[in-house]
Amino acid sequence: MTAPTVTAILLAGVRPIPDPLAQAAGVAAKPLVPVAGVPMIDYPARALVGHPAIARVLILTQSPRLYADNPATAWLAEHPKIVFETSGFGIAASLLSLMDRADLPYPLLMTTADHVLLDAAMLDRFIAQATGADIAVAMVERATLLARYPASRRTWLKFRDGWWSGANIFWFGSAKARPVIALWQDVEQDRKKGWKILTAFGPFALIGAALRMLTLRGGIARIGRRFGLVARLVAMDRAEACIDADKAEDVALIESILARPR
Repeated sequence: MTAPTVTAILLAGVRPIPDPLAQAAGVAAKPLVPVAGVPMIDYPARALVGHPAIARVLILTQSPRLYADNPATAWLAEHPKIVFETSGFGIAASLLSLMDRADLPYPLLMTTADHVLLDAAMLDRFIAQATGADIAVAMVERATLLARYPASRRTWLKFRDGWWSGANIFWFGSAKARPVIALWQDVEQDRKKGWKILTAFGPFALIGAALRMLTLRGGIARIGRRFGLVARLVAMDRAEACIDADKAEDVALIESILARPR
């Protein structure tokens, strides 16, 4: 068996404004919100530590004690593959700080604590297709999602090759990804607003998307060339890849999926 080589980063921070799910559940942070009776962070954390390609998991949060002191998540602090890292101000700034460390080898795979449905098959597909890229992003085309979950609502970016929504899995294959992350830092507060993100990549990207001149694959590759790196779209083939626990209706849908026979 090939030795594990990927370092996973699991985002489990607390945003400055109160999270409605955490408030409704009476917990201190969104990753502790119960989904089917289990803190949501439990699901992606177990998927990551159980995957044979992943050597270790860094949980990035402002408050590691929130998880270490909670009986339901104390296992995270005790697991030999898991290390807690205290995050700074913003995801991009924290990621850049991690990438400056000599003890953090590439490639890096990043995902979020609300990616409850993340599983080995999704990780298999993403790692296989992202390997060799300096930066890669997982996304799901709208037809893939709506074929299984027609009532699910997502944020979509419209391109010539379809309407796309993020799957909250990112790949940083080398230090060449740093300039893109630095740009992400500039637009981080607008990450849900697709047009502002596209504007940051230049007027051609914005006009091309508006006129449906660009495919998303081509656009990402073009952005990569602009930064002198290999950038890649990983189109996920399962609708569940873009269903995160962002709202109460998402949690209800996720719990119904988890309840199905496997």
